[in-house]
Formats: sequence, structure tokens, C-alpha cells
Amino acid sequence: MIERTLFNSDHVAFRDSFRRFLDNEVAPFHADWEEQGYVDRAVWNKAGENGFLCTSMPEEFGGAGADKLFSVIEMEELGRSGFSGIGYSLHSEIVAPYLLHYGTEAQKQKFLPKLASGEMVSAIAMSEPAAGSDLQGVKTRAIREGNHYVLNGSKTFITNGWHADLVIVVAKTNPAAGAKGTSLLLIERGMPGFETGKRLKKIGLKAQDTAELFFNDVKVPLENLLGGEAFENRGFICLMEQLPWERLQIAITAVSSAQAAIEWTTAYVKERKVFGQPVGNYQNTRYKLAEMQTEVQVAQVFLDKCTELLLVDKLDTATASMAKYWTTDLQCKVMDECVQLHGGYGYMWEYPIARAYADARVQRIYGGTNEIMKEVISRSMGLTGRER
Repeated sequence: MIERTLFNSDHVAFRDSFRRFLDNEVAPFHADWEEQGYVDRAVWNKAGENGFLCTSMPEEFGGAGADKLFSVIEMEELGRSGFSGIGYSLHSEIVAPYLLHYGTEAQKQKFLPKLASGEMVSAIAMSEPAAGSDLQGVKTRAIREGNHYVLNGSKTFITNGWHADLVIVVAKTNPAAGAKGTSLLLIERGMPGFETGKRLKKIGLKAQDTAELFFNDVKVPLENLLGGEAFENRGFICLMEQLPWERLQIAITAVSSAQAAIEWTTAYVKERKVFGQPVGNYQNTRYKLAEMQTEVQVAQVFLDKCTELLLVDKLDTATASMAKYWTTDLQCKVMDECVQLHGGYGYMWEYPIARAYADARVQRIYGGTNEIMKEVISRSMGLTGRER
């Protein structure tokens, strides 16, 4: 195995600390959370108390001012452990950066400290019943009337949606302008007309509180336009700027989950016997695991290079799209092979490989489907097409 050189001793100590946190505060409860369809709110407060939320945010806003490798470590540990109900990454490294990069000073002061402490849980609402990967197809509208916007529409598949106290909502403030008429609005729990719908039942990620959100004549003050009036109709640009990091986060989870699956399966085949000998003694088993470990190692090296580019603000959209599509395809391939090597037990929910198999499938869909990733990559190569 190639030694990873991204992390220093502080990162190693942080990994140990976060792993202990998961062992104590998540592991004993995650199975129950899968049954109820959401994690307990207390796990957000405890994460904030221990400094595990918004670690890369500046200290003046309640963060730790740490580099993004600390966040990478959290994503890897969550992926490794299979605790897919925990929505810290989206909260800390998708929503909070939007506020940090584009928010007004008043918006940063109002929301970021509460996100870092766990007092507020956050979400971002892009997808709609008829608009997923195609963000230009958003139908939710926010029409300006005097000193506020009137927001109408609905969103679906929203991670952290059940607990969310703050939601960044993608809406058309100038519907006639297409993508150039998109803005980002800060919607707070309790605003009249903002309702959280039912929690959605999924084939995987069962403890993740994915929900529908509804906006019926919500009066949104002008000060809740992310970035202020200068950012009206500039939301699509903001979304495109942040998507590379979001897609890299998906890839980080994919590789760490795939590595964990290989390790679970390796341990299993050493113990499970068929025809009087361990499954791991058979050439097919050994070669399958060798192939998967090689591919995951290649993925890890590429992913670490992408992370290095991110740290110096050089990760471009096409490269992030390559990472997202290739690692999630690989993740699903590995999960399928590992379930097969577990035999019938691989289909039993109490085995971590079964849960990881179900959790993995959506990785090829959210953050932009892998087909969209290939479209982005091909366009970066100067290739365009028009289907007839």
C-alpha cells in the first residue's frame, strides 16, 4: 500500500479523536436511527461541543480555522464506519462555505457561529420533483415585492431537511432569464409558509433525514438574499463555483467506503468455510480481492492528488467530475463483489456490507449524475453534441 503523505501528526491525532467520538456517540445508536429514519438532534449538539462542526471556518465565526484536511478526515471516518445518517459534511463543507464565500458580514455573524456550535442544522435545497441534475430547470420562484421576496415552490431529496433550521434555497428571482435569473435565499425555520414535508423512505441511507420542503408565499426579507442585492440573479455562478468541492466530497466517501468493504470482506472470507476450507483459500476469492484492492489504491492516489489541488484552489470542474464519477462507479462495483463473496449473509441487513451496498447506489446520482459528469468532462475536451 502506498503511504499517504497528505496528513501530519495533528491530522492523525484529530482522526483518533473523531473516531473515538463516533465510537461513543454514534455507533451505539445508529441502528436505532436507521429504524426511526433520522439521527437524534443531540448528536449535532455533541459534535459542536467537541469541535467537529465547521472545522475549516475561521475562528471569528466559531470554527477552528483548520485546513480542509480535517474535514476530509471526518468524511473518511464516516465512510469507513458506514454511519451514513450523519450529515456533518453537507452542513460544514457545503452550506457553511456558501455563507463564508458569498454571505454578507451580517449573514456570516448571524449564522456561522450557530452552525459551528450545532445550535443550527443546515441544508441546501436544489433538487425539485422535476429538476435534479439540471439546475437550470428549477421552477421554485422568489418574486420581489418591496422589501422582501415572495417564495413559492417545493424541493425534494433534501439531506438534513427534517432537522434543518437554515436552508439555502435555489430559486428563480428572474424566471425569464433562465440560469442567469437564479438566486440563493436563506430560509429559516419558523418563517410563515415554510413547511417540512414527510421524511422520504429510501433503499439506503436510512438514518439520513432526507425530506421534502414546501414554500407557500414565504415572505423572505431582502437581507436573507445570500450575498445581498449584489448577488441577486448570480446564484447559478455560485453553485458552479462550489460544485467541484461538493463532488470531491462524494468521491472521498466512495473510496473510504470501498476500502472498508474490502477489509470487512477479507476478514469474513478468512473465517467462513466452504467445502472444509476458508472461502479466502480459493483462487477466485483471492484474485477478486486483489483486483479490488488494486483499483481502490489507484482511486486513493488520484483522490489524494485532487485533494492537493483543492488545497491550493486549483481543482477544476472537469477533474472533480472525473473523481466523482469514477470513484462512485468503483464503489458500487466493489460493494457488489463484496456482497457476492459474503454469500447469503451479504444480503442480511445486520452485516455492514449489506447496508453499505444499499447506501452506495445513490452516490452515482446525487451531486450530479455520473452521466452528467461525463458530459462535463467531454465538454472540457472540446466535445459537444446535439441529440436528435
